[in-house]
Amino acid sequence: MAAVASDLAAAAVPASAEDRETQPEAMPDLDEQWRQIGNGRERPLRAGESWFLVEKHWYKQWEVYVKGGDQDASTFPGCINNAGLFEDQISWHLRERLVEGDDYVLLPAPAWNYLVSWYGLMDGQPPIERKVIELPGVRKVEVYPIELLLVQHSDMETALTIQFSYTDSVDLVLQTAREQFLVEPHEDTRLWTKNSEGSLDRLCNTQITLLDACLENGQLVIMETRNKDGTWPSAQLCGMNNIPDEDEDFQGQPGICGLTNLGNTCFMNSALQCLSNVPQLTEYFLNNRYLEELNFRNPLGMKGELAEAYADLVKQTWSGYHRSIVPNVFKNKVGHFASQFLGYQQHDSQELLSFLLDGLHEDLNRVKKKEYVELCNGAGRPDLEVAQEAWQNHKRRNDSVIVDTFHGLFKSTLVCPDCGNVSVTFDPFCYLSVPLPVCSRRVLEVFFVPMDPRRKPEQHRVVVPKKGNISDLCVALSTHTSVAPDKMIVADVFSHRFYKLYQLEDPLSGILDRDDIFVYEVTGRIEPVEGSRDDIVVPVYLRERTPSRDYNNSYYGLILFGHPLLVSVPRDRFSWEGLYNILMYRLSRYVTKPTSDEEDGDEKGDEGEDDDVEDDNSSEEEKEEVSGPTVNDGTQEAEQEQAGTSSGVTGTCPFLLDNSLHTSQWPPRRRRKQLFTLQTVNSNGTSDRTTSPEEVQTQPYIAMDWEPEMKRRYYDEVEAEGYVKHDCVGYMLKKNPVQLKECIKLFTTVETLEKENPWYCSSCKQHQLATKKLDLWMLPEVLIIHLKRFSFSKFSREKLDTLVQFPIRDLDFSEFVIKPKTESSPDMYKYDLIAVSNHYGGMRDGHYTTFACNKDSGQWHYFDDNSVSPVNENQIESKAAYVLFYQRQDVGRRQSQSASSASPASPASPASSSTPNSDIMDVN
Repeated sequence: MAAVASDLAAAAVPASAEDRETQPEAMPDLDEQWRQIGNGRERPLRAGESWFLVEKHWYKQWEVYVKGGDQDASTFPGCINNAGLFEDQISWHLRERLVEGDDYVLLPAPAWNYLVSWYGLMDGQPPIERKVIELPGVRKVEVYPIELLLVQHSDMETALTIQFSYTDSVDLVLQTAREQFLVEPHEDTRLWTKNSEGSLDRLCNTQITLLDACLENGQLVIMETRNKDGTWPSAQLCGMNNIPDEDEDFQGQPGICGLTNLGNTCFMNSALQCLSNVPQLTEYFLNNRYLEELNFRNPLGMKGELAEAYADLVKQTWSGYHRSIVPNVFKNKVGHFASQFLGYQQHDSQELLSFLLDGLHEDLNRVKKKEYVELCNGAGRPDLEVAQEAWQNHKRRNDSVIVDTFHGLFKSTLVCPDCGNVSVTFDPFCYLSVPLPVCSRRVLEVFFVPMDPRRKPEQHRVVVPKKGNISDLCVALSTHTSVAPDKMIVADVFSHRFYKLYQLEDPLSGILDRDDIFVYEVTGRIEPVEGSRDDIVVPVYLRERTPSRDYNNSYYGLILFGHPLLVSVPRDRFSWEGLYNILMYRLSRYVTKPTSDEEDGDEKGDEGEDDDVEDDNSSEEEKEEVSGPTVNDGTQEAEQEQAGTSSGVTGTCPFLLDNSLHTSQWPPRRRRKQLFTLQTVNSNGTSDRTTSPEEVQTQPYIAMDWEPEMKRRYYDEVEAEGYVKHDCVGYMLKKNPVQLKECIKLFTTVETLEKENPWYCSSCKQHQLATKKLDLWMLPEVLIIHLKRFSFSKFSREKLDTLVQFPIRDLDFSEFVIKPKTESSPDMYKYDLIAVSNHYGGMRDGHYTTFACNKDSGQWHYFDDNSVSPVNENQIESKAAYVLFYQRQDVGRRQSQSASSASPASPASPASSSTPNSDIMDVN
């Protein structure tokens, strides 16, 4: 055994030709050899362990030799000779399809070392060493490692054949290629593979093995090196170049680069410019730290694709070689993973920002497998303890550069109104959505239609409470018109018809700013009560006949025109002829009465027509014409109309149809001398009133049907559309500016939960409308403040254009953070502005831009899609400010010191004041 021990020291040294004859003398006895080698072959495989191939013929010869027990026998095997396992003695490649047991045997490293020390290895032959690899459910010796052909994208003809294990990582292939092709450390590279179909596939995840990447022996692997301008050569070859036509030798300030508007993508450009000017996040991508943290297996992420697309955008923007870039690749990635951003519709920059931060976080989450974490409640414990536990639980599932940079902690306190149960939780946040102090009043623009036909409709602007009712509108209008509120009916007019007739108790929130609101002076009720003596208010439409009248004389040949009317009719005069006379009076300002000669002419023409018509219902029509006042009576009655209240549009009054109007159309055919005919219609202004039983029972709408010739001769359209403006039309509700701290204070104010969102009280065992209070416990390095300018409700949508005054530097949050203060630096609570996302316009359309401070120069710039201009600090504050980005001062100071040490000539921190520039653009 001493001889064996001495041989182990020289095990790796092959015997020379001179030593071969004397070497057997140093061998242990044959039984010892067999025991050492035989025991070694029986050992289990261990992953990563080295095993060696020995040619089967030589090994069998050795077995015969040692089993024979005679060291001087002719069966001595001689030097280990594996020549039969190689294709040739130049490349020393293994022959294909070698079979263990038939062509070779496998020996562990100790056994191989014994044999080499005892017998030596044939001159020039390399040892055939192979590793044990661990595959799913099995370990095996990798006899045939994978051989890959490595090439550069710039030289596809020169290929290097490199051998790898299937268990090697893709990153090892990348590092090997970088070493072989002498790539500089600061240059970015990535790998592509050419598949059997001839197309190229990206090797995105460099942390997986070659086996998991499905690479095959002899496969071509292409290493691509990023251009100095941040683009990839493959993007140009595939037609996905992000760069518009420009000077190739352009060199500018890194980060001062516009983004082309692809069609309503200004919201995306604004969010990207803000995020691109967050110093620590941009440095994270520029320094390629993201490559080590890409999470390709996170089911909540985007397989690293969103992070890679954003990284490409940042590298191009901060290369300094572009005036602007076209973000179509990034836009496609966003649309692929968030269908709401597909296409080219206008969206909200804050919504995209929220998606982008969440997507980047999941793509870069350092937690590869999220564990289940229970929510922790205060349960009477100290806030410090509960907050620390909540933050640790959050970090156990969420740990990324986004969390490090943007995440803070809320304290949420809920109090049950019944039992007083208090629930305290601590929740993470990524941004603050703060409300704006909202004015309790609003201005409504309405048209007042007086009963006096000599007066034109009046346009008014009235100030009403936002949460008021229609009655508040009538009271406000009464001060301008001297008409009692109970003598007004408010209507929404759309497309020449009544879209809605409001009740006095209806909320004003149902009226949108774009609605056409008419307020009619009346002296009666729309919903008459049988037995009541009040006047009846009748809705009246104006229609014109068209040549395309169908066989049934239905509404298809009639077109609505003009403004509808609400006409008060005395109850005892409610007949067709009485209604006709009243309407002639109400329209007298723009409808001319025919002269007596014209009426005589019309009568003669009508009589000629009636001679050829059989009238079986003449007696009934004559009865129908009996009731109703004369023209003079109608005029007097109309002038003496009295007040009534608004009651809506669906009151039932069948007695009106049955006892008063009798038929649905007037006058009968024989009486064609009138300017227009009257007909009952439904609320849409169509003649069909039998669509449902309910429709028949409702108050009839009346239509005045005009023949085109009669309308042309007697109806003055210009005068009918005329109106006057009241002095109040010029009134504008004054909006005072608010301070940003007012918004934050409002955010932390106690509020009561809405009915749609109750809280379940664990003490009462039921849902309660609890009071809720949010407090700031811990603030992040970069604080994003979203100003809630867009207000949405069931009935209305509006944008608040209130000027919010916010500081450029020294925004102090110490009064809002309730976490107990330590002796830490005051900089922990002070913030400086670094970017602003602006929104110009209203709810339906608008435009997004960005103000941002360059992290290298400290100069503020205005980004308007592909246009970039320097600006002064006094131009940043405006009514368009929508999303604010603030950086904590201690972080900014740290980065400034780091930049100064790296480049002594670099400017001060991004929060430093900018120098006035003669080329600065005025954007306000």
